[in-house]
Amino acid sequence: MSSGEFSQTVEQDNGSDYAASILCFVTILAAADETMIIRRDQDTLLFITQPDHARLAAEAIAAWCADGFQANPRRELILLAVREHDNGWLEEDAATHVGPDGTPLDFVNVPAHVRHRIWPRAVDRVAVEHPYAAALVAQHALTIYVQMQADRAWDPFFTTMAARRASMLDRCGNDAARTIDADYAFLNAADRMSLAFCTGWGQALESGGRQIILAGRTVRVSPDPFCGARVPLQVTARRAPDRRFASNAELRAALDAAPIELLAGDAAG
Repeated sequence: MSSGEFSQTVEQDNGSDYAASILCFVTILAAADETMIIRRDQDTLLFITQPDHARLAAEAIAAWCADGFQANPRRELILLAVREHDNGWLEEDAATHVGPDGTPLDFVNVPAHVRHRIWPRAVDRVAVEHPYAAALVAQHALTIYVQMQADRAWDPFFTTMAARRASMLDRCGNDAARTIDADYAFLNAADRMSLAFCTGWGQALESGGRQIILAGRTVRVSPDPFCGARVPLQVTARRAPDRRFASNAELRAALDAAPIELLAGDAAG
């Protein structure tokens, strides 16, 4: 799906700004058993796994010196949540699927049951490390799918994730519920910075009153949260032909044979 087609999707979406932005600028290979970020580059496709995107997000937000982040007593837990927020996709990255016409299936075609199973798995994994980080991941899931709240088929998902979030916060003590919204803002910003870079999306995004926009290979964030520094960004990708595939196995084989490339740039104010 082209970026223009994604723009049309968002114009028709009446949900949250965050979720609409995701639909607009992230093309994701996804189906019952797979999801990756996919970025078109002339006549080829660059494939980036969700965990690699999350690691990049953590590296970017680690340099954030605004909003008291460096002195935040929960900074390491926030970084843990950012770094691991997409670990529920690990199993899904193991296989690939194409549509009836041979094109890789994208985000708008992800079956609901896939999204429903990813996030409890991610929260439970992070909870092994710390319940507060897990609560932040649950908050992320509730936020990015908020536009689906009107769909009754999603009721079990929201019930499950809200319960996971509440359970994790209960394990953290009284202050956790008071701080989670402000701390989640860092995960939100990190996710957007990384996704803008990984997808090559060049239109402005907003997070916590800041504009995030990719200019060439630089993710510009304004007002500057990096205290004048330039933050190196690097993520690995596999390059495959932009074509139709005869089967899931053919696409998987193309990705397995594809060269690994390093996409490099930076973030700055």
